[in-house]
Amino acid sequence: MATLLAPARRPRIFHALEHRDFRLLWSGQTVSLIGNTAFITALGWRTFTLAGSAKLGFVLVAESASTLATLLIGGVLADRYSRRALMIVSDLARFGAVGGLALTDATGHLTFPLILLFTTLVGLGDGFFYPAYGGIVPLVVEPPSLGSANALLGVSRWGSFLVGPVLAAFLYESTSPALVFGLDSGSFLVSAFLLYLARPRLIEAATQAGTFQEIRAAMRYVAGVPWLWVTITMFSLVLMLQLAPQQVLLPKLVKEHFGRGIGSYGVLTALLGLGMVIGTVLFGQLNPRRHRGTLSYVIWCANSLSIIGLVLSPRYELALGFAVLRGALIGFGTTLWDTMLMELVPDHLLSRVVSLDIFGSFGLMPIGLLVAAAVSGLAPPGPIIAVGASVSALLFAVMLTRPWLRRVE
Repeated sequence: MATLLAPARRPRIFHALEHRDFRLLWSGQTVSLIGNTAFITALGWRTFTLAGSAKLGFVLVAESASTLATLLIGGVLADRYSRRALMIVSDLARFGAVGGLALTDATGHLTFPLILLFTTLVGLGDGFFYPAYGGIVPLVVEPPSLGSANALLGVSRWGSFLVGPVLAAFLYESTSPALVFGLDSGSFLVSAFLLYLARPRLIEAATQAGTFQEIRAAMRYVAGVPWLWVTITMFSLVLMLQLAPQQVLLPKLVKEHFGRGIGSYGVLTALLGLGMVIGTVLFGQLNPRRHRGTLSYVIWCANSLSIIGLVLSPRYELALGFAVLRGALIGFGTTLWDTMLMELVPDHLLSRVVSLDIFGSFGLMPIGLLVAAAVSGLAPPGPIIAVGASVSALLFAVMLTRPWLRRVE
């Protein structure tokens, strides 16, 4: 009888919500991420209709390159100073940049050079934000709740791909893209305010030996850990080969291969987000503790194969199914990787390692975006994306044979 009357145990994924500062971080990021994905959807379609797929590639290059330009410095600053303060400053800067884009579009003065300018400013702010964000999570929860925290943040991140694109498509068609940009701008203010209320745990700051010396110290650490440097190197190739072509060519795929418009483009992205939420929740409940290295590579190989199915699908409805599958793999795999970083990398190095992870993984993206833009008119978008995904799947399969990967728990 006592067992029957006992309160039900809270699902493992919700454990991090017991911490006030995490609730503030999570709430702010949920709002901001919905704004970001709405912004990305509207920006992609606005640029595509204003200037074409090739010019969309240049916009994505500008954003990617500007983010890379500030990432490593952002990692040093986040390990040296307050990660919370750096995130607030970055939020306020991006509020101004996206607000400027909204204003110029609303007044009818938006041009392709202005899109490039404002997108570059957003990218610069992103580069300072991401390392601090990756390093603050262990400071707002206790170690046993890290898996739960990453899962909940993943639900927000990937859930935004479910809500944001649909919101963007509705507002874009019923009002204007300027309203979508304006909502994203406001979401940064919400994030900054909630971060202001948070009080993360303090850690011993990294030794101030100069910016480049501190970056080199983190690089030496990464170089001594095979699962870190090999995976970062792998993703620099994989993201160039399979993510860059998707970003440039997905609007064209939806319009030309499936014969549909921005509504279908938004739904495709939203169902990808739904799958990501499913995968993240699954991780939060299972929280695997063994063979995590091998599991990661199996997941990323399967993701590459699901991309091939999506872009070569003869029917839009089948593509939606592949989008959900692919999203589940991304959600599970990304949350697994984030948790490994936060558990296995020392606190005083974490933001710099996060910055090196992002910088290395996305370092070749500008090249991939430029190449995708250059070849966008030479072949249908589906086969171009499928070629890159096929090579990526082969690379992951080869790495699964490596003994060091099987030793990563």
